Amino acid sequence: MKLRISKHRDAKSANRLKKKIRIRKTVNGTSERPRLCVFRSSKHIYAQVINDVDQKTILTVSSLKLDQKLNGKDMAKHVGKTVAEASIKQGIKSVVFDRNGFIYHGRVQSLADGAREGGLSF
Repeated sequence: MKLRISKHRDAKSANRLKKKIRIRKTVNGTSERPRLCVFRSSKHIYAQVINDVDQKTILTVSSLKLDQKLNGKDMAKHVGKTVAEASIKQGIKSVVFDRNGFIYHGRVQSLADGAREGGLSF
């Protein structure tokens, strides 16, 4: 997987993209065990369940369409539970967690904890 890192990005983004490339060398999703990919922006958090063999996104959930107004960690936990419920409805009980270059801390960790509470195993 080749990913260009623009010279115009700041150092934080460039370091995250380098980590992302390093992580993606080992983390791959299959049809039996797809990849749960997390992206966080300054206001929202997104989660996708991806089958890398077929190169298909199975489902996606984000905090954009939440009815409730929650703070960061609570919002991430809610998104994690929603991903778990939707995955289990489609027959997916086990996933590979892809933190996408983000540190496993704060909102990323809350999303993972919410997904585990919802019934996913990884």
